[in-house]
Amino acid sequence: MALVLLASFIGSFGAVFLKAGAGRLHRNPMTLLLNWRLACGVGFFLVSSFFFVLGVRQGELSVLYPMVALGYVWTMFWSRLFFGEPLTRHKFIGIGLILLGIVILNLGNR
Repeated sequence: MALVLLASFIGSFGAVFLKAGAGRLHRNPMTLLLNWRLACGVGFFLVSSFFFVLGVRQGELSVLYPMVALGYVWTMFWSRLFFGEPLTRHKFIGIGLILLGIVILNLGNR
């Protein structure tokens, strides 16, 4: 479970770097190849996938996979911190539903 949580945390940084890199793309294809932010985003997702695979190896996929949704929670806070995106009531409701779903799934695991 800890490895899947770590994977979701690392993956959230992948999303941040992909957004940062996407903002610097131009029509020239070389900007895609030389964009270190995009490369970091892909790298974070690869590392995240590695930890996810290790985590689900011995756990129940039906319980662990929904925990990847915690990455959305982290990404919302990183979006606020790095890009100044607003935290709205609807976003907090969405986070609450994600957390509630994870708790309910884990209750069924006992």
